[in-house]
Amino acid sequence: MEDSVRLQRFDQLPSATQFASQTESRNIPAVFVGCVKDWKAVSKWNPYNGGLNYLEERVGSFMVEAMLSQTAPVFYGDLRRHERVPLPFSTFICFCKRHRQNVDNSCSFSSNLEGHQLGESDTELGSSPSVDATPQQIYLAQIPIIKAENEERVQLETLLEDIQLPAILEGKNLSSINLWMNIAQARSSAHYDPHHNLLCIVTGRKQVVLWPPSASPMLYPMPIYGEASNHSSVSLENPDFSIHPRAQCSMEYSQKVILHAGDALFIPEGWFHQVDSDELTIAVNYWWRSSIMSSLADHMDAYYLRIILRRLTDREMDQVLLKDSSAMWRQEGNKPNLPCNKG
Repeated sequence: MEDSVRLQRFDQLPSATQFASQTESRNIPAVFVGCVKDWKAVSKWNPYNGGLNYLEERVGSFMVEAMLSQTAPVFYGDLRRHERVPLPFSTFICFCKRHRQNVDNSCSFSSNLEGHQLGESDTELGSSPSVDATPQQIYLAQIPIIKAENEERVQLETLLEDIQLPAILEGKNLSSINLWMNIAQARSSAHYDPHHNLLCIVTGRKQVVLWPPSASPMLYPMPIYGEASNHSSVSLENPDFSIHPRAQCSMEYSQKVILHAGDALFIPEGWFHQVDSDELTIAVNYWWRSSIMSSLADHMDAYYLRIILRRLTDREMDQVLLKDSSAMWRQEGNKPNLPCNKG
């Protein structure tokens, strides 16, 4: 792993200016240990300390879109393997409570939520498969607390009172603030985001594996015009190297970090990341456009594309020539073919 893309670690939160000049501008990830530990949410949302009741009281029956996956605990980005299902937030909290009860009673994680039938007030969910779903198949992913492009009131806006904007984001033009909450252990497929991302852990724990954009060939991104184009097509938990041979080298380019409650992780745009979440983990993330994308004028696209293609081609050619010269060196018994001076 090159030093130029190595993860930074901060035990104290830098100023917004320092963050912008030393981290964000270099497009390298960074961990900020304990930077949101003073949020009210860290104590009030804790599922093991009355947090589920608190959240239910604050949000209540507002409708949210849950991700329903038949491939859980892995949640893939493409719609062939998951669907978005509307349900009242209170119903999701009920799932969380039932899961906790099952765990406390040493019941199987995969046992169905027997006896939980949705009433007439849940008609939007009634025809969906989630009625028969087990808790680990349901995940609240990317539920807006604030959505900049939508001026209408967001259902979870009431939760803003329990979080504070981290100092490093002062002056940023935020695209959205989102809630992430899983019931059982969950894993996201490897993917990148088109925005800068600050992932803040409120309760629980997450493990994040990161790859720089230069590792894209090892991760086989989905077709650019297809669905979930920002996701890897490799099932990293069970890769088929006959189909994706370069994926054998993917972990050589990766970095791993474990985040606890109160920690935050800066994930630059374009960085692939796979996230593993412990059960009943809650996180809040902030997305904002990078200065590069914000200032990129449309009429310059063709020029930058040519420059980038040239750089990628030159790099690929350098690697090919290096391999060829190494092979020739080995064939000749490691003896350099030096020119002779005659006469």
